[in-house]
Amino acid sequence: MAFDKKPLLRAVLGYFGRCPTRTRLRWGRALGWLVPRLLKSRAHVVRVNLAHCFPDLNQVERDAMARRHFHLLAQSFIDRGLCWFGDRQRILDTIELQGEHHLQALLDQGRRILLFAPHFIGLDAAATRLTLFLKESATIYTRQSDADVDEIVRLGRGRFNQVHLISRHDGVRGMIRLLRRSIPVYYLPDMDFGRHGSAFIPFFGVPAATLLSAAQIASSQDAVVVPIISRLDPDTGRYQVTVHPPVDHFPGNDTPEAATARLNAFIEDNVRPDPAQYYWVHRRFKTRPEGEAGFY
Repeated sequence: MAFDKKPLLRAVLGYFGRCPTRTRLRWGRALGWLVPRLLKSRAHVVRVNLAHCFPDLNQVERDAMARRHFHLLAQSFIDRGLCWFGDRQRILDTIELQGEHHLQALLDQGRRILLFAPHFIGLDAAATRLTLFLKESATIYTRQSDADVDEIVRLGRGRFNQVHLISRHDGVRGMIRLLRRSIPVYYLPDMDFGRHGSAFIPFFGVPAATLLSAAQIASSQDAVVVPIISRLDPDTGRYQVTVHPPVDHFPGNDTPEAATARLNAFIEDNVRPDPAQYYWVHRRFKTRPEGEAGFY
């Protein structure tokens, strides 16, 4: 007989959603210490990424950055319990939303909106907070391999509004279909999906396979690109989610490659103040130009 994990997962995440803030932070610190020791392959990915992106830092400085990164990462996983099971008012008290007037103005104008959400630690918290502001939204969704986990994730992400989940298979076509209905699409731009549809765009000076979709969709669908940047304060457990003004004249007369380079530069500018807030556990440089050895 197969073991039903769903009740246990719900109980654990529900506990994290209800427990006092100081308890939630203690769990985050403990898990942050444990994760790099258990997931050594991910710790290796973080070290490689930091070495390539911050070559001017010495090893001691990069190691300190990696430790802070895993602390923040672990806290963000604990806090999925808050996002998916915590009550509405506690989420509002914990996740601060700034700059939402930029979104409201575009919604009032009936514009097509691409929410440009790079992989910062607070990505899930930002998505949850935006569902408390937007009546309807959409995002690309990769089905979880475990059916019980998949159900919890899907239900958790759609608690407060109607969230349309776009399969990876539908990709750009699914995004365009919903944008044409004036449904804002939460778009994660900075993962390595291989060469198809991508170009090697510098990211911290390193050529990175980067999808050109944001520039192409903005051009073909007259969509505005609105950056969403999230940060976590590990001392207070509070998140700050900032809705930036729409990217000016995007893509304008730029080629898709040049326009995408502008977006990568924007991400870099927002990573530099606190690099540990970025999601360095991704193999961002997995695909390499022809003839170049792999990093990992």
